[in-house]
Amino acid sequence: MSGPPTQSPAPSFAAIPAVDLKGGRCVQLVGGRPGDERVSLPDPMAVARSWREKGFRILHVVDLDAALDRGDHLELIRQMAAELRGDPGELQVGGGIRTEERAEALLEAGANRIIIGTRAVDDPDWLATLVRRWPERVVVAADIRDGMVLRKGWTEAAELQVLDFLDRLAPLPLAGILCTDVGREGQVKGIDRPGVRRVLRGSAHPVWISGGVSTMEELHFLRSEGAAGAVLGMALYTGALDVAQVAAEFGGGPPQAPPDRPSPRTISDRNTEETS
Repeated sequence: MSGPPTQSPAPSFAAIPAVDLKGGRCVQLVGGRPGDERVSLPDPMAVARSWREKGFRILHVVDLDAALDRGDHLELIRQMAAELRGDPGELQVGGGIRTEERAEALLEAGANRIIIGTRAVDDPDWLATLVRRWPERVVVAADIRDGMVLRKGWTEAAELQVLDFLDRLAPLPLAGILCTDVGREGQVKGIDRPGVRRVLRGSAHPVWISGGVSTMEELHFLRSEGAAGAVLGMALYTGALDVAQVAAEFGGGPPQAPPDRPSPRTISDRNTEETS
């Protein structure tokens, strides 16, 4: 079996579309609540392909079923990674990675980076062992609500302040931190700027921000404050952000539409048609 792909240097600031997987579909949740789906698209491969064709170099895939112990989408993730390898493109994958075997399976499937949430919070020794095996390939998810770290698919508070968590992670050779403001996730109502600044200044690692990003001005703010990038979900899927503008400025690559396939409709258009 061939080894996992080598790590590519990330652009100075990247906008990264989220492709969240649930029950074989691509979804967007509000506030991290599994029962509150605002977007539901039937073909995650078509969604991932569309984002790449629009010019986004990195995709952020979360296996929500794995996070909630309801199954997994390993084969689908393998197919996505296979399509990205030749672009070139990158795939970072999270959701339910609580064993070394699961981490290895995703890396072997083609993920450039894996994102560890609950067990990174609960088991620092295990995390350190994992990172020593795959340095610069592991991102830790600092999922927060009101400055407190969450665990188990955003369903439980860990009684841990985010800045204390970042201090604990500082010595590790991580690829970065993904900080999601769960209270703002899916709301398209803007980011908590003071909170974002505290996280960016409190981290020894590159930080990607997620949750509430809804304007180009906020993306410029994040770049100016030193964020590595932003993971974007609802704002892209609903058209609150102009997809072409975001991709052109922050996507990290030219559009990849193949000549023998017509240009796809926007994902927000497809969602409108399918839910009308």
